[in-house]
Amino acid sequence: MISKERVRGEAGLPANAIETTALTKIYPARARQPARQALDAVDLVIPRGSFFGLLGPNGAGKSTIINILAGLVRKTSGTARVWGYDTVSAERMARSAIGVVPQELNLDPFFTPRELLDVQAGMYGVPRRERRTDEILAAVGLTNMADSYARALSGGMRRRLLVAKALVHSPPILVLDEPTAGVDIELRQQLWTYVTGLNRSGVTILLTTHYLEEAERLCDRIAIIDRGRVVANEEKTSLLARLDSKLLTVTMGRALEQVPAALASLRAELKDARRLVFRYQPSRTHVSAILDALRVADIEVIDLTTEEADLEDVFLRLTHHDAVTDATAAATEAAQAKSRAPSNV
Repeated sequence: MISKERVRGEAGLPANAIETTALTKIYPARARQPARQALDAVDLVIPRGSFFGLLGPNGAGKSTIINILAGLVRKTSGTARVWGYDTVSAERMARSAIGVVPQELNLDPFFTPRELLDVQAGMYGVPRRERRTDEILAAVGLTNMADSYARALSGGMRRRLLVAKALVHSPPILVLDEPTAGVDIELRQQLWTYVTGLNRSGVTILLTTHYLEEAERLCDRIAIIDRGRVVANEEKTSLLARLDSKLLTVTMGRALEQVPAALASLRAELKDARRLVFRYQPSRTHVSAILDALRVADIEVIDLTTEEADLEDVFLRLTHHDAVTDATAAATEAAQAKSRAPSNV
């Protein structure tokens, strides 16, 4: 049995929960499919205690990274360390330091949630007196279904049960691979409340999601991967500032037929007869300059709203490429992921 103290490294916690250096994965040619490079020298550092978002289009390599960290896929070259442990030379310690919530719903339909959590805890060597089965089931909203067969659970409930399984050994790192897919809004909020609580207590969270608004709201640092390469990896605020773009909509006191000449240099556009839209760079133009120009043009301002660039804008800017190529890569990775899906426990 591996002690929890050894996994958590109480004598000296690592500065980084996860580190990869020049991590490369090339899937060999199979049947009629040519060899494919899923990861291309990926350098990734995830600080201990962070809420880290790993984003990318379908087929970008996110699942490959997670599977290498979890010990489900062998890297071609480079290094990967989990909680300071090399995923190859210290495989058991690395696996014990991480809990993974996979995309695939891999549950034994003939076990109850309570039984599944007990089996999972036993496989990690968690003594019965230290098991938190009831606490975890309550946290993910499955107390009332604790003794029902897994096959009787809805899709959202099964997703939450996967989260519960990943928590049974109290890992210092929790990986959430699309955890809210198929989960309704109320239960999604309940899940995030619990996960953010775990993060505040010191658990490092690695999140992949296609709900970019969730990543923007929850994560403190974000990496974007595209075609196997990291194209961005920085603090969220720094990443959002990349576009240096804002939109100001002004509701006017009178109708206009065209943009006044005094506003032409500010790239003003008429959205309708009573609304002007300004697209500007905050680093070069201040809102006060736009308001001064409106006064010069003798335009009364009734109301104004601003919109800043969000994570979706940054994501699309960094990952935009040919749709046909992207669809081909996604189909290939999905087929490979299915072929190496983990067992039920």
